[in-house]
Amino acid sequence: MTLVWTACALLSGSLMFSYWLGLMARHNLKHVGDGNPGALNLWKAAGYQIGLTGIILDFLKGYLVLVWILGFNLENARVQGYAMIPVALAPIVGHAFSPFLKGKGGKAIAVTFGVWSALTRFEASIALAVILAVSLAIAKLVTRGRPISSSADGLQVVVGMLLLGVYLYISGYVEAILWVWLGNAGLIAYKHRKELAFYLSKKQSEPGGE
Repeated sequence: MTLVWTACALLSGSLMFSYWLGLMARHNLKHVGDGNPGALNLWKAAGYQIGLTGIILDFLKGYLVLVWILGFNLENARVQGYAMIPVALAPIVGHAFSPFLKGKGGKAIAVTFGVWSALTRFEASIALAVILAVSLAIAKLVTRGRPISSSADGLQVVVGMLLLGVYLYISGYVEAILWVWLGNAGLIAYKHRKELAFYLSKKQSEPGGE
């Protein structure tokens, strides 16, 4: 049954609500900003109301499917232990490599919040939100209020995911949850590889860089 539940979660995650809402509003998100077919570019292209709708739908497609499969209490879930790992990662993978967009999905941030809300009863998603909020505040202070580049945004998301892993470990979550985090962090890093490459190349070009 694990394969069945994984397939259901994968299908849910692959539904590209933000991209489709953009098309309904006559905006192809692939041609907006960095080309990411996600809720942030929907917000930029079609305004906050449609953008917020996209965020909510992308969140829910990760949250609701896992609540349906795992319930609110993991001890009574249909899928137990390490078998939970592929099920929990499936919505994120589905969004990141959606077959509806020929494998070129979004960066999976909103769906990530949905998955962690389901897995930890919102604890980890709130922790991640706080981490990202503090990171953004620090960035605003450093840049003295100047606009933050998309590369800087991407770096903050990746670093935020890494810090979430520290939080989960310190909080004593079981190994299966930590493996879900590892897979999630790897996917987020991969989807933000261009932003990471920008900073790595920038670092190497600085005096003393190798």
